[in-house]
Amino acid sequence: MQRADLRNVAIVAHVDHGKTTLVDAMLRESGAFRANQEVADRVMDSMDLEREKGITILAKNTAVRHEGLTVNIVDTPGHADFGGEVERALTMVDGVLLLVDASEGPLPQTRFVLRKTLEARLPVICVVNKVDRSDARAAEVVDAVYELFLDLGAADDQIDFPIVYCNARTGQAAMSPEEVEASPGLKVLWDLLVERIPAPVYEEGHPFQALVTNLDASPYVGRLALCRIRNGKIRKGDSVAWCRHDGTIERVRLSEVYVTDALDRVDAGPEGAGPGDIVAVAGIPEVMIGDTLADADDPRPLPVITIDEPSIAVTIGVNTSPLAGRAAPGGPAGTKLTARLIKGRLDAELVGNVSIRLLPTQRPDTWEVQGRGELALAVLVELMRREGFELTVGKPQVLTRDIAGRLHEPMERVSVDVPEEFLGVVTQLLSLRKGRMETMTNHSETGWCRMEWVVPSRGLIGFRTEFLTETRGTGQLHHVFDGYAPWCGELRTRSNGSMVADRRGATTGYALTNLQERGALFVGPGVEVYEGMIIGQNARSEDMDVNPTKEKKLTNMRAAAADETVRLVPPLSLSLEQALEFIRDDESVEVTPSTVRLRKVVLDQAERAKRRATNRPPRD
Repeated sequence: MQRADLRNVAIVAHVDHGKTTLVDAMLRESGAFRANQEVADRVMDSMDLEREKGITILAKNTAVRHEGLTVNIVDTPGHADFGGEVERALTMVDGVLLLVDASEGPLPQTRFVLRKTLEARLPVICVVNKVDRSDARAAEVVDAVYELFLDLGAADDQIDFPIVYCNARTGQAAMSPEEVEASPGLKVLWDLLVERIPAPVYEEGHPFQALVTNLDASPYVGRLALCRIRNGKIRKGDSVAWCRHDGTIERVRLSEVYVTDALDRVDAGPEGAGPGDIVAVAGIPEVMIGDTLADADDPRPLPVITIDEPSIAVTIGVNTSPLAGRAAPGGPAGTKLTARLIKGRLDAELVGNVSIRLLPTQRPDTWEVQGRGELALAVLVELMRREGFELTVGKPQVLTRDIAGRLHEPMERVSVDVPEEFLGVVTQLLSLRKGRMETMTNHSETGWCRMEWVVPSRGLIGFRTEFLTETRGTGQLHHVFDGYAPWCGELRTRSNGSMVADRRGATTGYALTNLQERGALFVGPGVEVYEGMIIGQNARSEDMDVNPTKEKKLTNMRAAAADETVRLVPPLSLSLEQALEFIRDDESVEVTPSTVRLRKVVLDQAERAKRRATNRPPRD
């Protein structure tokens, strides 16, 4: 049986190709907002961190009404680091809108989300967005999309996909790029969606089934389980079988059943929700992602969601620096410093984030957190620091595997777009990181080149900052996990050592004036430092212990240059992501609500010298 009045569709694409903007346009055209209502751009990106970074981190759903039809739209992240969100979203829908930028074309994350779509055997509508760009090349992009489908082994019926051209910013769509500007709205897209995305299918008389794919919380009713109903109906107050992923079954009563209307959750009403509906239910305080809600008298669990394994890990522990718990000037102090609080927060993250793993280490106050990529782990740390936590975060490390008796490491498929004059330097940088060039396309009319590389994941740790520096900020870099390959050997990815403070105190302009000739500084004058804190980057490859608190000696002799102005170069301010990229194996990042500091794992200068002499690695 089919529900002809309902469609469930996910919007997937590479980051910044316009997914959330298109959802905005669909909401506006469906009348979801009042005529005088002020609506922010990218209304679905509700987290502060999403709005600041301009990316989608969590998959979210909305429901719009179109000519008597209810369309549930799931907005997904574009970064492969948040691939767990994409995989969960695809279990809730019956079809996909694949967005592709009319200029950039398919990029690595496009490959990732399309591969997941094809594996799920979902029909695809290709939406070529941003056709208003001056450098748009819609025809070439469509050809590249067809090549990507073939490269991913799509079946014949999957390759036969419709194409619509769109300008999501203005809310216009047409069947050819030339007609978009004159189009009155998104009618063409709506018609294609209704025609090509199948209605939800269910079995008449089948007992109730719903798979929990996400979690949320309400201050009024507690934890909410977000799920799609596969079969049967559900109402507020019903008793259902809660089938946990460990195999146990428990009978529970649902206190609330909500459905989505535009951006709001509303009560499902006395008629409840039926097959195909995406609902949020309350009343199960310990429900987890992957659990099944089923008929109380005839429970039939659904298959658990399968998620790709993590490929990168960092250690997260308590802040052991001498400045722990002290606020930086103009910023708040950390309020959550203990191992118990940090462990509780990491355990809470496991509940709603299926992409990460948490493992103990040899130390009771430090844990290994595994995830899909640096960005996903950096976002977790950033969220924790905003909640008042102080942490010590180690250098990201790749997770290796033993395959057929050989050590294998994760590889990344890298897409690089750079002006022609930087072609040589980028090739040299990636070659030093054991990269292998797959293809190179020269767009002579624009003066840009696109290169496809396969590079070890550990070779890309710390690469982005150097890449942007060498390309003067003009290059574009995107990468996605590409499987495992035999270990490529030792890599030396950072050629500069660190300037390490050898004592505690406040930095002085006199000391920094002399030190800035030896490399780039991370601190300015008047900043509190401690022994073992990294205050700059040495121009040479070895570390250098320095005294940044040295003051000018005063004498009773007057000199002609006594009143010379001290000219300091502004210090480099590293973001959390840049700090994680910069550090070496014997270094870590101190993260507090008000500042990000770099430090050595072993703070004592004499102890570090002993370890270097005996070549012993530092303890985590």
